[in-house]
Amino acid sequence: MSGAESNAPAGDEGSRPQGSRNDLSGSSRDVVQAGNVSGGINFYQRVPGESASLIPRQLPADVHAFVNRSDELHQLDAILTSSSGDRLVVSIHVVAGTAGAGKTSLVLHWAHQVKDRFPDGQLFVNLRGYDPGEPVTAEQALRRFLRALGVPADQIPQDVDDAAALYRSLLAERRVLILLDNAATVSQVRPLLPGTGTSLVVVTSRNRLSGLTVRDGARRLTLGTLPEPEAIALLRAVTSGYRPGEDGEKLTELARLCARLPLALRIAAERAASHPHMRIDDLISDLRDESALWDALSTGIDEEAEAVHSVFAWSYRALPESSARLFRLLGIHPGPEFSLHAAAALCEFSLSRTRQLLDDLVGAHLLEQTAPDRFQFHDLLRAFATGQAQSDEPAEQRNAALYRVLDWYLHTADAAQSWLRPSEQHSVLAATTASVPPLAFADYDAAADWADREHTTLLRLVPAAVSAGIDTLAWQLAEVLWSARYPSAPGSDWIDPMRAGLAAAERTDEPGAQIRLLNYLGMAYRAYRRLDEGMGCHRRARQLAHRATMPLEEARSLNLIGLIHLELRQLDPAADHFQRAAAIFRDADEPRRAAMALSNIANARLDAGRLPEAEEAAQQALAAHRALNNERSVGTALYIVAELRREQGELAAARRAIDEALDIALNLRSHVLEGFWLLTLGDIQRVAGQYGDALTSYQRSAKLHRRLGARSREALAWRGTGQTYAAMDRYDEAAAFHRQAAAVHGQLGDAWQHALELDHLAAAVDREDPQAARAHRVEALSHLVTYADPRAVAVRSRIEGHLADPPA
Repeated sequence: MSGAESNAPAGDEGSRPQGSRNDLSGSSRDVVQAGNVSGGINFYQRVPGESASLIPRQLPADVHAFVNRSDELHQLDAILTSSSGDRLVVSIHVVAGTAGAGKTSLVLHWAHQVKDRFPDGQLFVNLRGYDPGEPVTAEQALRRFLRALGVPADQIPQDVDDAAALYRSLLAERRVLILLDNAATVSQVRPLLPGTGTSLVVVTSRNRLSGLTVRDGARRLTLGTLPEPEAIALLRAVTSGYRPGEDGEKLTELARLCARLPLALRIAAERAASHPHMRIDDLISDLRDESALWDALSTGIDEEAEAVHSVFAWSYRALPESSARLFRLLGIHPGPEFSLHAAAALCEFSLSRTRQLLDDLVGAHLLEQTAPDRFQFHDLLRAFATGQAQSDEPAEQRNAALYRVLDWYLHTADAAQSWLRPSEQHSVLAATTASVPPLAFADYDAAADWADREHTTLLRLVPAAVSAGIDTLAWQLAEVLWSARYPSAPGSDWIDPMRAGLAAAERTDEPGAQIRLLNYLGMAYRAYRRLDEGMGCHRRARQLAHRATMPLEEARSLNLIGLIHLELRQLDPAADHFQRAAAIFRDADEPRRAAMALSNIANARLDAGRLPEAEEAAQQALAAHRALNNERSVGTALYIVAELRREQGELAAARRAIDEALDIALNLRSHVLEGFWLLTLGDIQRVAGQYGDALTSYQRSAKLHRRLGARSREALAWRGTGQTYAAMDRYDEAAAFHRQAAAVHGQLGDAWQHALELDHLAAAVDREDPQAARAHRVEALSHLVTYADPRAVAVRSRIEGHLADPPA
């Protein structure tokens, strides 16, 4: 396919992909041939050299001193047939029950008992369906699971349906135990269900999730409060060795005050164990007083909830003041989990003192530790902590604590940006107010790991600052977080934070911030194919920059406007905007951005078929990028040179250029770059008659683009495959690939690519069905009427010539 038939994937500000430095395994020259050339192609067969599948072991630790629930454990065991049998009685099991009933503890304890029956691993995610904040979406959970199954982050499709399809494919031949904890809705769960195979999904929820039972054949186990003997047994198990020989009647009263709910019972038992010299009568009296107070303040609608709240308050009031203050301050942390450093920023203690207090809260069962130096609340406890912050912490202190932790994230993200996007402009930040210094990162991977791990929390920081009325911090966070987002984060995730940051910048009358955030928002819209909204943002940014006499920002907006024109194949307006941007960048002595705009010009001219102009711009851009040692952009210029040489019939020179570009992609560990440039390698190999090698290149490209969620470019790989089969006189197979590609381009509304694909399809079916070929060509012409560039005129003339010839 020509360069005009495949616009280079747009990055942030260049008509090339922004490659991400994640682990790269395999090479375009290392893959096996894509099937027997004489016997068909398995387009998604496994390619040797790719990352080996990992065996995930994600189960959290087993519950200490788990007792009781023997009947429920037997019911879960009944799901499995025999220790050697592959068949499951059911493949989906829902454990439903009231808050605090011990659903997670039961399921985790059972999972540890049977994990050896699932040799391909265990997956676990807390969907946080009942947290005060936003729940984990199915899309977010899919990304986590795919990474755990060995898919590099930059290969995970952005489209949730494509990600789910890849997930099902990976699980089809495996036996994996999948635990989905705290699901609130069926929509959170269904994309995480395997399609076929012998994997088992166990879901915990406060809801019945009837849709899973009706449509998906799930079995349900309803978990109630513990029977009295089992509640007493739990109290005895936790206090064993600390309070031997307690009176059974007293333990019965304590269990009743805890509503016989395991969460409340464990907290109460832990307090009893940690105060072995305090009479149990006094503990019960304190808890009874707390219950009476809560009863007086409550509606009496939900006795279990009132009992749980009473136990929380009873345990909280027994904490030392430092621990109690940290507990309630953690209730205002914006994210679903937090690190040791973030906790220290909230409470202003040293890291060692904060770690000690966190350990105390974990020991009291008021906090859960999820990893070294990472913690989270049970959702009920988080709501309680937030309430205590509102009632026990003065507003001034609450606001100061929130400001400190947001400021700590701001400066840490700024440090991450220096590795993730070093060329991006840094905001001028005041000295941090946090008592704990921001994190420093040793290398790119460490920064990317932090941005990935904190992704959910980072998305919540700007709205938290806006809600607190801290507008300056809100827009600063929006700016820095855009540049510190992890490489494979979907641009659509950042639309709402960028909009919130933009509104904050408008309220504080910060024109520079408004311009930058409008452009970031426009990029996010473009990544989500909301091109009209993206164009509106960039045009507003350009107008503001012009009025504020900020030429560099105006040039940046012009370049971004050009990229949206390029996406829409409005090639002359695209080139005009790139040229105007390049002139301003040169005048301002910004060689990197000027060279980027020059590459964009070359790409627009190549797409239009203006080869001499494309040649001149590409050579200038290549020289500039080499001088600047801008490796990624050197690769883009080499790709354009390779396309030019191929169109001129200079296949050896084209191959040298694309091989060098692919080596750069491999060195950068960028599957985005590799996948796109493999299309050009395949085209060169096909024209040279190296059909087996061409099919291999297209197969590898299709696999990478499928994993990246790049449907249009996956379809371009199908096009190349179809053209290769046509060159081998295997027209039925060629037509099948062209039909598949045409359908995708039609769904995406890409009139140009749709027209080209219909033309290739017509050529593939012409011998067997000339009337169908004619219909395809007529439809192709209908999509080409709006294009007037030289390449489009040539394509239209060729199709019209075919239509003018009478059928044989």
